[in-house]
Amino acid sequence: MKYSIIIPTLNEEKLLPGLLGSLCNPALKSRFDYEVIVSDGGSTDRTLEIAGEHCDKVVRYEKGEARSISACRSKGAKSASGENLLFINADVKFDVERLFSTAEMKFASDGYVAMTCPIRCVPEQEKLSDRCFSAVCNVYYYFSNLAGRGMARGEFQVIRREVYEKAGGYREELITGEDFDLFTRVRKHGKTLFTWAATVYESPRRYRAWGYWRTISAWLLSSLPLIKLKRIYKNWEAIR
Repeated sequence: MKYSIIIPTLNEEKLLPGLLGSLCNPALKSRFDYEVIVSDGGSTDRTLEIAGEHCDKVVRYEKGEARSISACRSKGAKSASGENLLFINADVKFDVERLFSTAEMKFASDGYVAMTCPIRCVPEQEKLSDRCFSAVCNVYYYFSNLAGRGMARGEFQVIRREVYEKAGGYREELITGEDFDLFTRVRKHGKTLFTWAATVYESPRRYRAWGYWRTISAWLLSSLPLIKLKRIYKNWEAIR
């Protein structure tokens, strides 16, 4: 199998059906050779029921086990069969055919070890502030990968399985910042690609609940201590 799509979840009954509806298309799965895995962190709503109806695999943590998004990504990867691991979040939308066609043309054949793309707010909810914020972030991520640092958000990361394992995978103890941390380590094993040929759209729910300044501050508080002091930022509540 060429790709394993891994989706970490926690009480995502509202948005998960739309995402799985677009992914679990037999014709597309056969054409691009992928499986869909939901890795759940302890949902108490209908998330597991929905996942069970659509996905190839559903993995979950038992009561008392770690439930961070990083741990869920890691657990999903351990059950994957694909040569390439494609990590997305449950609150995203994208053109499945376009994204996989881009991966086939830009990533699979050009010797990159990992790939990401622009992340924008879903068009039907996008405001001017969302456009400005995502534009700045995407340009920063583009040049970070071009310069050889490696940078990608967890909304979309595709990584060659052998490289993911060499890099040590996601650090399960991290509450947030696990996506930046992994991509930086993956970059040490080869070139990473940021391509403008496809776009992934995310829900603005955290920006609406927290605002941009609080969200940016949380990102900084999670990433800077991780780099400088090796501490973990713990205040990353779920927004549903």
